[in-house]
Amino acid sequence: QVQLVESGGGLVQPGGSLKLSCATSGSIFSFDTMDLAWYRQAPGKQRELVAQITASNSTNYADSVKGRFTISRDNAKKSAYLQMSSLRPEDTAVYYCNVRNIWNNNFWGQGTQVSVSS
Repeated sequence: QVQLVESGGGLVQPGGSLKLSCATSGSIFSFDTMDLAWYRQAPGKQRELVAQITASNSTNYADSVKGRFTISRDNAKKSAYLQMSSLRPEDTAVYYCNVRNIWNNNFWGQGTQVSVSS
């Protein structure tokens, strides 16, 4: 079993910042070989990819968050992070952590709510 727990969400004003964390536990072997990603889902919308970081530390971002969000990983802590800056109301969503192993098995966290509002 693999468990992912996201934290760091909350309510923030437009222009503010938040840092999301994703802690993994359970049958996580060779975390450093896994690809990590953050997705989000806003009410009434499909889940979308926000950012991803591969095992080799290559990163990819949705156009809507480029220059504002930064994904990172700490293999020693088996954790992933998403630093979000210059937040906008349209960033409001539930954010999910995803990890994928070398056999293409995907694991998801329960999500953390991010709300951007004045």
